[in-house]
Amino acid sequence: MLVDLGKVGAESAAANFAAATQSSGFSIESEKPYAELWMGTHPSLPSKDVQTQRTLLDLVQDNKALMSQEVSQKYGGKLPFLFKVLSIRKALSIQAHPNKKLAEQLHAKDPRNYPDDNHKPEMTIAVTPFDGLCGFRPLQEISHFLSTVPSLRKLVGEQAANDFEEAVKGRETSYSFEDTQRNKKALQSAFIALMSKDKSDVALAAKELVAAAEQDGESFAGGGGPSNGGKELAELVVRLNNQFEGDVGLFVLFYLNYVKLEVGEAMFLKADDIHAYLSGDIIECMASSDNVVRAGFTPKFQDIPTLTSMLTYSYAPISEQKMDPVDYPYVTLNRAAYSASSSAILYDPPIDEFSVIRTELKAAGAKATFEAIQGPSIFICTNGSGTITVGPKTEKVREGFVFFVGATAECVLESDDDTFTTFKAFCELKEKEVNGTNGGV
Repeated sequence: MLVDLGKVGAESAAANFAAATQSSGFSIESEKPYAELWMGTHPSLPSKDVQTQRTLLDLVQDNKALMSQEVSQKYGGKLPFLFKVLSIRKALSIQAHPNKKLAEQLHAKDPRNYPDDNHKPEMTIAVTPFDGLCGFRPLQEISHFLSTVPSLRKLVGEQAANDFEEAVKGRETSYSFEDTQRNKKALQSAFIALMSKDKSDVALAAKELVAAAEQDGESFAGGGGPSNGGKELAELVVRLNNQFEGDVGLFVLFYLNYVKLEVGEAMFLKADDIHAYLSGDIIECMASSDNVVRAGFTPKFQDIPTLTSMLTYSYAPISEQKMDPVDYPYVTLNRAAYSASSSAILYDPPIDEFSVIRTELKAAGAKATFEAIQGPSIFICTNGSGTITVGPKTEKVREGFVFFVGATAECVLESDDDTFTTFKAFCELKEKEVNGTNGGV
């Protein structure tokens, strides 16, 4: 998908993976940006069978056994997840995705800007180093920035800043229901105070903010908060202003966690969680929806009243934004794989629509045999080469190749060399444990 925010030409993983399928007719143009590769049945950009050119949506609706009767019935004959590769050069919009009830309302009211009626919880796994703004910071950090960033306090307003500080003082880390609700209400008021400002006021304040960032260095924003140093925040402000000059997002970053993910690290975002992806290549999996409520870092349609009213206003440190992947128990590694410390790691968010497995085979002849599951899967290779075997059929695999595997089929991956990395998104309807994401208070 050609988007101005994507990495340019062959620097884009999304473009390189898309170009791997020669029959698609796609070729990379060196000066063009490429942001997204979609895999799934979403009608905006459905996957196609390489040989027949039939869409995956047609195939699974013609043969419900491919997804299993249970999955097909529950999700209306459509794949319940949308699998993506994102290659991000410029900040994506400050955004959130609506829950199911709100999605239905927005779609009925404004189908042009909200093209479907589904919710969109999503998971992000870093393929290269990634950074983004994800979820509200702990309240102490927000209070710290309101008191140490003069342009932020001036823009929010003295009264609104004071009201927030007084409301949360002494209760910032309380887990009592009463205090938590009071804190969320105070956070919402302080956030609305920022987001409701005129663009001209934001632009003036942004000039002051950027000047301070360029001048203050390590002492910027009172030396930063516990999560981010002053120099890091100053560089972030300057960088984002170069992309979206004078944007309200320059101030939103003081409300949100600035998160960095190393390769293989992941985070899960529930519907109604605020975020903005800033840079990096990622594997992204989500419920099958294209609904986005935007409010900054974008020239696209912005819906600030909806965004500020829909958010959960949960707040938590960076550590609680990240997932804790575990070994996938339903795979068998052969001796070559085991001896080379190969792995199959499960990222299992607390929703029914999807889970993802990252498999790394680290020796020629290393093999991973996945037990059959009662649901559909999509595999993509992100590094190296090998084969995939389902039943009597074996196919060559290399970087960028994508395969759909139907329900109840055992699947075997085998490496040609010492690096063969794949990601598998799948849906299997069974009770899940909440894994590594409590989402704050």
